[in-house]
Amino acid sequence: MASTPSDAELAILTVLWRCGPSTVREVHQTLAKDTGYTSTLKQMQVMHGKGLLRRSERYRSHVYEAAVSKEETRAQIAGDVLHRAFEGSAKNLVLGALTAQRASAADLKEIRHMLDEFENGRKSR
Repeated sequence: MASTPSDAELAILTVLWRCGPSTVREVHQTLAKDTGYTSTLKQMQVMHGKGLLRRSERYRSHVYEAAVSKEETRAQIAGDVLHRAFEGSAKNLVLGALTAQRASAADLKEIRHMLDEFENGRKSR
């Protein structure tokens, strides 16, 4: 798996997950950042080198797409935070998330359902 993306890399991946394959110019315009086009180009070239992006050279402009899925990346980031900030405790990670941002009743119901499914899946192995 590719390395954990930085905040800037995650912003580019988010654009590509949402918009699909895009040119550097399209990504740069979507990000609407104060940095120049060449900064976005360089960042995307670095990401391609790291294996975070795939690049198609069939067109006049290179078209980039995410080489990693949103789910895979989220799991990797969560695992990284789990070990760096919560000493490997999933319970403390969840409590930290729920303390940082209040969850709606619907979110809590869905979390309970997901936990039940996860536990049932472990029992059936």
